[in-house]
Amino acid sequence: MDEQRKLMVVEDFVEYHLFLVHEEGTDDEKHKHILQQYLEQILAQLAPLLASYIWQNQPFNLRLKSKKGNTPAHIGGKTHFGDNIEDEWFVVYLIKYITKKFPELAARVEDNDGEFLLIEAADFLPKWLKPENSCNRVFFYRGKLCLIPLRQDEGDLPDPSSNMPVLQSLKLFSAHPDGFLAPESITKAIERRIKGYPEKIKESLHQAHCFVPAGIAVVLKERPQLLAAAVQAFYLRDPLDLKSCRTFRHFLPETRVLTSVTFTKCLYAQLVQQRFQPDKRSGYTLPALSHPKYKAYELGMKLAHGFEILCSKCTASPMEVPKQPCKSPLWTGFLNSLKKNDFFKGEIEGSSRYCELLKKAEMYFQQSLFKPSSSVMFSTGEEILSLLNILPVNMEEMKKEEASLPPDEDDSWLDISPEQLEQILQDAAGSKETVLPPTSDSAHNYNLAEVTDSMKAFISKVSSHEGAEVPWFPSEAPITFDVDSFTSALEKILGPSPEELDSDDLESEEDFDLLDSDEDVDGNEDSPLGADTLKSLHSYMDVLDRELAHTNIGKSFAKKKNEHSASHPKPQAGDDGSSEEEVCPEESGLAPVDVDLNLVTNILESYSSQSGLAGPASNLLQSMGVHLPDNTDQETFDNASTH
Repeated sequence: MDEQRKLMVVEDFVEYHLFLVHEEGTDDEKHKHILQQYLEQILAQLAPLLASYIWQNQPFNLRLKSKKGNTPAHIGGKTHFGDNIEDEWFVVYLIKYITKKFPELAARVEDNDGEFLLIEAADFLPKWLKPENSCNRVFFYRGKLCLIPLRQDEGDLPDPSSNMPVLQSLKLFSAHPDGFLAPESITKAIERRIKGYPEKIKESLHQAHCFVPAGIAVVLKERPQLLAAAVQAFYLRDPLDLKSCRTFRHFLPETRVLTSVTFTKCLYAQLVQQRFQPDKRSGYTLPALSHPKYKAYELGMKLAHGFEILCSKCTASPMEVPKQPCKSPLWTGFLNSLKKNDFFKGEIEGSSRYCELLKKAEMYFQQSLFKPSSSVMFSTGEEILSLLNILPVNMEEMKKEEASLPPDEDDSWLDISPEQLEQILQDAAGSKETVLPPTSDSAHNYNLAEVTDSMKAFISKVSSHEGAEVPWFPSEAPITFDVDSFTSALEKILGPSPEELDSDDLESEEDFDLLDSDEDVDGNEDSPLGADTLKSLHSYMDVLDRELAHTNIGKSFAKKKNEHSASHPKPQAGDDGSSEEEVCPEESGLAPVDVDLNLVTNILESYSSQSGLAGPASNLLQSMGVHLPDNTDQETFDNASTH
């Protein structure tokens, strides 16, 4: 059984819950009946979007959830989306769509990472929102993203020190229907991920020609969604699976026909990118790489292996047909809802088009609501074998259809250029203003002051055990800093008051500010250190500067060019031939250090040593929106320095 369920071991999932904001009565049976009606209406409303949708792993599904603890009875579901992250965001779109069509419902969405909507909008979250208090604060309500804030004054908002119960959240929505809209920046971050649906569904599909056994062509025409299970079976195959593919029992290579298969782009990429050579005993051989239909043969061979693996896992008899959804008591209500929503588009009952839509509805109902009590692997293989026994296979008709197949779609989207990759990464970074790297023309006019301004802005920001704030625009206003609150917080943490510290301790920012001050020492009589202490400290620092000035450390810093030093007269010899003792500070090696020039020089040297790769200099600057130009003149500089 563990081997049969291995494809179900998927870590990536999205979970969704739909709650009634206004509970009509306290009777549990009545509440359940109301939820059941909403469930049927929701599935009927989503049928046009989901009836033909190909899910990567598991479909969108809804169930009635009983009351459990403080969580009321509601409608919920869980979808394992596997490698296709777009399935997760499509679910987010569906939940938003449901709350818009049914304004009486409020919905929560989370995945295996937790509140992934907040993770997506992490750059725009308010400071008070923490993982400890974020539970049951983020909802979709009336088609809008909502965020319940902390308690303000004596209002009815909950205590921020703990997570909020679901019932409390629903009461707040009932009392303030329009009072908790999320900030625009957070909403835009989420809207960016679901933008384009439902039209985006067609863009995610790819049609390709495949040489597959006739049985697979018939099955896929009847149940296109079975393609995903076959691709996953091949993609996640192991040596035990391939044993069943040494000699094919169900899909013989002699029955291959050319057909057009509709993939999602994710499934197509998984199938194409895998290199695989079939066992010679299987009978599946591939033509030369130069053959015009080589890709069609290769894709068909891989699909055949996936379907064979699925059927080999099925232990049930081929004659055992899975329970039909029409036997479920929920089917009648669902079918009536479909008719009310004009799902059949006016087709006469019993017509070929009506029957085709009815089959899609049955499959959609089975995926989204009704489920046989067996594993996905077992039911998939069973369904394939049952379809093979029911559906007729007309080889001659399939051969005729080969001439009228739609053209093979271009798959150049599999290959992306560095520029496209850069744009994708920029788009994934969020709604921060896109800053393109400087071009060769703009590199000559690049303003290095932007580097120093950005670094100064970064240093001025607050940092803590949770990380440092990175400024995106150097021109933004500096943050406010309450010295008294900061000092008080430090006293609570450190214990002793400043008076109890040793007089030699100069670890506070204020002490260093005093040392760096240009004000006259005598004017600092009110300083807690005292004027005499400051004088001695300045003298001590001056001696250190003079000693370091003639060392390699002192010479490594670039100095400011002072006009005074250029015009200062050279020392004159005295009557005894000796020179004057007093010399200007610049001549004695104590010219002030050019901090900005040293900063830019070191940043550029670090950036150049990265040789175009990622490194600390580029990562720090790019996080602040600063893109340095490529060092195209390095070779010219090296050549010039040798002459």
